[in-house]
Amino acid sequence: MASGPAADEHASRIPVVVLNGFLGSGKTTLLRNLLVQARKRTLDLGVVVNDMSELDVDGEVVAQTEFFEEGDPRFQSIHACVLSSRTGIEALRGALDSMLAPGAPALVVIETSGSCHPMPLVEFLAAQPEFRLTGVLTVVDAAMIDQDYDSGRRIMPTMQANVQGGVRDTTNLLVEQVLFGTHVLLTKADRVPEERIRVIAEGISRLNPFVPVISLPWGNLPLEDLLGLEPYDHHRVRPLVEELAPVLEEERGGDRPYDLATRVIRDDRPFHPQRLWDTCTRHLGQKIYRSKGFFYLCSRDGVSLLWNQAAAGINLELVGFWRAGILEDPNSNLDEVERAGLRELLAKEPGRFGDRHCHLTVIGDASQVDRFTESLRECFLTEDEIRRWQAGEVFPDPWPEQYETRSS
Repeated sequence: MASGPAADEHASRIPVVVLNGFLGSGKTTLLRNLLVQARKRTLDLGVVVNDMSELDVDGEVVAQTEFFEEGDPRFQSIHACVLSSRTGIEALRGALDSMLAPGAPALVVIETSGSCHPMPLVEFLAAQPEFRLTGVLTVVDAAMIDQDYDSGRRIMPTMQANVQGGVRDTTNLLVEQVLFGTHVLLTKADRVPEERIRVIAEGISRLNPFVPVISLPWGNLPLEDLLGLEPYDHHRVRPLVEELAPVLEEERGGDRPYDLATRVIRDDRPFHPQRLWDTCTRHLGQKIYRSKGFFYLCSRDGVSLLWNQAAAGINLELVGFWRAGILEDPNSNLDEVERAGLRELLAKEPGRFGDRHCHLTVIGDASQVDRFTESLRECFLTEDEIRRWQAGEVFPDPWPEQYETRSS
């Protein structure tokens, strides 16, 4: 993978790669894969993760890779804002300064929120004396393009209609993310027939013919490809910067651009598995772009699950075991000292069910997000159902028995 000019007079600067792309496109999966590779190579990697929600879900997921110890300045998490906003840029400045405290990492990877416009980051990094931008990897969900944009055929007509109507929405963001990219990575290609992947790639190439479009199964991008990137070609995007600067200046003051809204759900109750299944299959609208977080089902109350929804796709991922579940398990093989330690920890938990909890964030169009959020809230067990659950009643569970697994 190579792009931009062949030489850089400031080659001593720390290289920076930005993972940019719309909500749910697979940036965190890609980042986790890169972290696993970096650990095997003992590569000194710096990472910044950005989440527009106040729930730092992506930061927690990345932290669980065990690549970084708690408090390691090489891992910086910025949430409750978008990096392309003024607030986000200032937070990024502080995060990079903190990262340099123990010495210069070999490479810095910045994973943006899905609503982040790349241009402010490109401009900011161009002015940093310690860093040089080498890649903007635009991660694109092939399944979403196939479903929402007729395999890419509707991207350009929709964009042209927006320009004529003076509208800026998520289509503008998607197109401009591609235009500022040095590489376009098509994720979830396994969900789309091969012949339509070719159509999608051709459509994206028409948007930006200067960069390669790469089909990326399961986030498997060789780390070596990032280490050999040439400096970002700022000259190529200069006309685009000049065209968009006045428009984006108006957007940079807000952390909820493109009519996006976020809602947070916090509850100690488990979900009713059948009701949650019905809600997701019947009420998940097209403009609910992303929902994610940690939760549990009353039928599987021993395990902590990661909820990961993007567009019409939902994955459940096993991320661990609740301490309360371990304590309640007669086959856990704990001795009395270990049980006493767990009971002491659980006594400090604020919830009714030990450390079990459901913390989710929902991101979508402002016109749709409240409806889906309330539908999810209605999936929690009622007080009557809680009594029956605690008495041993078994509730129907249509969710797949097999979870997605994570590399570590």
